[in-house]
Amino acid sequence: MSGSIPPSERAFVLGLDGVPWRLIEQWSDAGELPNFARMREEGAAGPLESTRPPTTPLAWPSIATGVWPDKHGIYGFQNLSSEYSHEMYTSRDLAQPALWDQLGPAHVGNVPMTYPAREIDGSMVTGMMTPATDREFTHPPELSAEIESRIPDYEISLDYPEYANRPDEFEVAVEEMLTNRRELLELQLERAGDDWQLFFFVFTAPDRFQHLVWEMDRLLAHYKQLDEILGEMMAYTDDHDADLYVVSDHGFGPIEELVYANRILEQEGYLARREDDGTRGALASLGISRDTITGALSRVGITEETLVQSLPRRLVDSVAEQIPGDHALYDVDFDRTVAFVHDTGNCYINDTDRFDGGAVSPAEVPEVKADVRAALESVTDEAGEPLLEVRDGDELFPTDDDSPDLVVGGRGVYESRSGMADEVRGDTGTYDASHRSEGIVLCRGPSIDPGATLRGARVVDIAPTLLHGIGEPVPKNADGRVLFDAFAETSTPATSRVERTAVTEIDTGDDVDEDFDDVEDRLKGLGYME
Repeated sequence: MSGSIPPSERAFVLGLDGVPWRLIEQWSDAGELPNFARMREEGAAGPLESTRPPTTPLAWPSIATGVWPDKHGIYGFQNLSSEYSHEMYTSRDLAQPALWDQLGPAHVGNVPMTYPAREIDGSMVTGMMTPATDREFTHPPELSAEIESRIPDYEISLDYPEYANRPDEFEVAVEEMLTNRRELLELQLERAGDDWQLFFFVFTAPDRFQHLVWEMDRLLAHYKQLDEILGEMMAYTDDHDADLYVVSDHGFGPIEELVYANRILEQEGYLARREDDGTRGALASLGISRDTITGALSRVGITEETLVQSLPRRLVDSVAEQIPGDHALYDVDFDRTVAFVHDTGNCYINDTDRFDGGAVSPAEVPEVKADVRAALESVTDEAGEPLLEVRDGDELFPTDDDSPDLVVGGRGVYESRSGMADEVRGDTGTYDASHRSEGIVLCRGPSIDPGATLRGARVVDIAPTLLHGIGEPVPKNADGRVLFDAFAETSTPATSRVERTAVTEIDTGDDVDEDFDDVEDRLKGLGYME
């Protein structure tokens, strides 16, 4: 029997990358964020548990699809091959239909991991991981010309190393980026008119700002701008009788020290660096290393980033393999390595079934994995507390045999890194803060229960809840559940059973033949890659 409050027929997802529940709760309670306070009073709200690890490339696809990474297929920024080479993940790697594949017309803007733009019923402007704005950046293709005309200085991201130790200038640059995103949102709203069922738009500025600036006064000023945007979207969704979902992919918190997981493995005998023989040895004996080369370049006005952007990727890889330094996987001797950490904390046992140069037999993997986990967890701070949290990949990702064996993350104020280093612990440099697992979810609409508290919500619960809330079926293989606590007791969504549907096939298209050097530079600037 249907409830007396009919459901909405549309939904708007406002994504705020990296916004933690603690700050929203604190500042809305204090009256600093009136529109967030209204969302909590007039809708349902609570913390949102992220993926493990709590990182952008895993979490946004989980929000958009309702499944964990073992089903949607994206485990980080880079996909590791059996030959230890790595390619950037793209939208072509997404194995599960996203909300914009199920609903239409749909309008998608600045969502990470959507490059190259898919041909959907509606429009799409790709976000983080877009290498350039001159091809496959929009759907339809002609939308890119409109963006160039309307927002001539539009950029996907910023050159973060440029702003090291320059917080005032960085704050101005982030504000300009936020302004450009607002103009993009306005353009997409105008183009859509009343012809839409789904809007999904993400502001990544809070994440970018917080990595380099964790000062409450500066953050509050930024959050007040987000609050203003929220107020505009509340009015817009009211005018269109739409449900509004405000979500973040993960939270944020301060960091005090970096922990180099591969250095731990090296010290414990599980990872071996390449010996400095041949070209590497000759260069090392002459005092030539990555540091000396970058130092010489800087004296003539050339940055490492500029050099990398100017050369073909194959040449960069070839040179990096010969230069002694801290190039992560370039410096690993895989013939003598048992385990290694890659990307945002994915730890792999170097087994012969998975890797061409594997050194561990499949039968030995369980025991080796347990030993490696124990080694990583054995490193403690002065109080005897572990610096790292290590999770079993088989437990996190049970449906995919190719998932990481272990997932490594920092605990508390410690940040895990995968780069090769001479010491286990290091200074954070220009980074003030990094990811935490607790993000936000706030929803408001005709059938949403005013003042409801959401408990135990996870990123995979957003898509099923949104679909059910507007009367659409939920894919049978969804890992998430419908958050019934969000709906008013007498509403149709609260009194209706969840309808299930088969998972639709999506055309992922051909592999992406694109130069991602600029993307890698941006990720390094944020500390996501070494």
